[in-house]
Amino acid sequence: MLLGDNLFEDSLKEQVDLFVKQGAGARVMLKKVEDPRRYGVPTIVDDKIVEIEEKPNNPKSNYCVTGIYMYDSEVFDIISHIQPSKRGEMEITDVNNVYARQGKLTYDILKGWWTDAGTFESLYEASAKFFYRTEEHS
Repeated sequence: MLLGDNLFEDSLKEQVDLFVKQGAGARVMLKKVEDPRRYGVPTIVDDKIVEIEEKPNNPKSNYCVTGIYMYDSEVFDIISHIQPSKRGEMEITDVNNVYARQGKLTYDILKGWWTDAGTFESLYEASAKFFYRTEEHS
């Protein structure tokens, strides 16, 4: 699943292949960011995500969970039990935390650029990166 406002440079083929070999659970993509307070921030212990905190005031790391997710078919049962957050929204972070509590949430880190184009500034930044990348290859 890819959130429509997420743009990224990396190919996901290797990560999708790893997820298929994983057999069950979920896999998310992380990226180091300057302001993790805008995102879901993972707590990683012994190379496993144990929790994701949505938009924390005091982030535990500079990594965020991007809008790139891979789920097994259990996701539908998990979604059916999720309750709206304090903001009145169904949060994908709650789904990811179910997998994390079960020890079934793995991750990879994006190497290339990534942006959540949910603001005018980030949309402009993404457009500029795509434009310049396209110009280099023409």
